[in-house]
Amino acid sequence: MHRLVRGMAGILLALAAGGAAVGTTVLLPADLGELARGSQAIVHGRVTSVRAEWAAGRRRIDSFVTLEAAEYFKGDFGRSVTFRAPGGQIGRYRSVTVGAPVFREGDEVVLFLGARGPSVPYVLGLSQGVFRVVADADTGRRMVTPPALVAGVEPAAVRRGDPARRPIDLASFGDTVRGLAGRDESGHGLPAAGAGGDR
Repeated sequence: MHRLVRGMAGILLALAAGGAAVGTTVLLPADLGELARGSQAIVHGRVTSVRAEWAAGRRRIDSFVTLEAAEYFKGDFGRSVTFRAPGGQIGRYRSVTVGAPVFREGDEVVLFLGARGPSVPYVLGLSQGVFRVVADADTGRRMVTPPALVAGVEPAAVRRGDPARRPIDLASFGDTVRGLAGRDESGHGLPAAGAGGDR
């Protein structure tokens, strides 16, 4: 028993002395209203480039993704917007962040983007802020697929055909998002920019 305790203490001491950094990602589900209200911009468009760069003193890789905007449902970052996503690959080195979206040239998406000051925008809620757009095989209509993680749902396996993840027509999705972006958490409409009132 004493050998086991000494062995465990030795392992813990070695880990502490080695300074091994351990990172943790906790992904809390966000509903569509939270994403819409919390974003600086909501944009539908197509990815035109993905560029990976070293970050944090070469301890991780971030991807800088450029999107050609087709339309904005909220805000406006311009016709072309570049945003940062954690993870990427440079040569034989690959950095992965659990829950982070992966982008490829040609991807059609609706993004919920945040920004802090003059920094490069980022996707809110990691993959939760990325809604993939695909063409319906029968009608050709643009359809939006919700991400797998949905607020209010207990952790569970992602199931094929889950009704909560059924594709939604892009125009209907845009109308819904515009409505949610213009409401506060109580469901009441927000005052228009520049409207009177104490602040």
